[in-house]
Amino acid sequence: MNLIQTARELSEQWHATKAHWRDAKALEFEKRYLEPLPGLVSRTGAVMNELETILKKIRKDCDPLP
Repeated sequence: MNLIQTARELSEQWHATKAHWRDAKALEFEKRYLEPLPGLVSRTGAVMNELETILKKIRKDCDPLP
């Protein structure tokens, strides 16, 4: 399962949980941890793509010459 799918699953589970957990702590949890999550997932994906590009270049540069 990838990061985006996992974040979607967490969101779905949270919506189900909110039906039963509706106090100040639930709101605090949502604001503190869940609201920032989409932006964090997006930035993480971009950084992972950059790392993949860098690692490919490193592998290419380190391959022995034929």
